Amino acid sequence: MILVEWVVLTQRLKWTVRAATLRLLPGAMMLLALRAALTGLAWPWIALALAASFPAHLADLARRR
Repeated sequence: MILVEWVVLTQRLKWTVRAATLRLLPGAMMLLALRAALTGLAWPWIALALAASFPAHLADLARRR
């Protein structure tokens, strides 16, 4: 679903690839963490996905300034 949203943002709304990717990446990483938690993966995998979402979020905020 996130891929569909990315395509809509880049193709129909004419966002740049970078802007759309940075906007959606933190949420995608948090969804990956949620999936890992719900499927019973070990906690380091959940923590890794959550930790990866933070720098992506900071990059998005920096881009918006």
